Amino acid sequence: MTCILQLGPLTERFNHSLAAEHEVLRIWEQDADALLDRQAHRIEVVVTSARFGCSAALIERLPSLRAIISFGVGYDSIDVAAARARGIPVSNTPDVLNDCVADLAFGLIIDCARQMSRADRFVRAGEWLSGGLPLATSVSGKRLGIVGLGRIGEAVAKRSSGFDMQVRYHNRRPVDGSAYGYEPSLIELARWSDFLVLTCPGGASTRNLIDRSVLDALGPNGILINVSRGSVVDEPALVEALLEGRLGGAGLDVYAEEPKVPPALFELPNVVLLPHIGSATAETRLAMEELLFANLRAFLERGEMLTAV
Repeated sequence: MTCILQLGPLTERFNHSLAAEHEVLRIWEQDADALLDRQAHRIEVVVTSARFGCSAALIERLPSLRAIISFGVGYDSIDVAAARARGIPVSNTPDVLNDCVADLAFGLIIDCARQMSRADRFVRAGEWLSGGLPLATSVSGKRLGIVGLGRIGEAVAKRSSGFDMQVRYHNRRPVDGSAYGYEPSLIELARWSDFLVLTCPGGASTRNLIDRSVLDALGPNGILINVSRGSVVDEPALVEALLEGRLGGAGLDVYAEEPKVPPALFELPNVVLLPHIGSATAETRLAMEELLFANLRAFLERGEMLTAV
């Protein structure tokens, strides 16, 4: 049996299935250093997720490591460069979560614009008896800016057609054959947009990409939606812009130091806060698990992965 180091729990179904087919060392159930001291030389595969990652230090500590198999589309928490330096392939689970994350992004657009979460709290608190809420903002016919027109960004853009929205996007370079307008300047895209949706990868190249200048360009009537990675946004600058009224609102599913959320955001009525649930449906999580297992089996049987990064 292959000796696998699992860096964090997924579903009970997944944990059981993995242990039924392989020898699995669950690092979170033991003293990690003691476990690695005893077993590091035997570990051939690391199973992890976008949440738990895999550091260069851990990779260096595993002399027999042959592959890193990850659950989730993001891999900025995995030191891919360190893995490649040793010829260790890394896989993720793309595509199967595109629709789920895009659904959530559009849900945040509607929620922030129409103040649905705020209205729900308003009714539950009995405040409707004393009057109504301020008027909200419409979604239909507005301008949608997308930062990162990859698979998920395309799915978000597709959903906007039902709302007759104009769409532009910002990438490092234009997407061949795209029907949407390319904006080479992120500042100008923010200035043009009513809603700015982040669907770009995390990592060093996009860290704090959305800074004060971008937030100011989006402005007091603009709404920021983040379903990518918390690291993409300069979080203190975002909090400051919201507190000072320089940004109209935000819908956030990700944060810089999850699960920590800046307390200043809790009381703001124009902010919707979600606990990183972009792919959190039963159907999508099952599909992600199945793809992870397919990558693992393909590697062990043929030495290749279906979705290598």
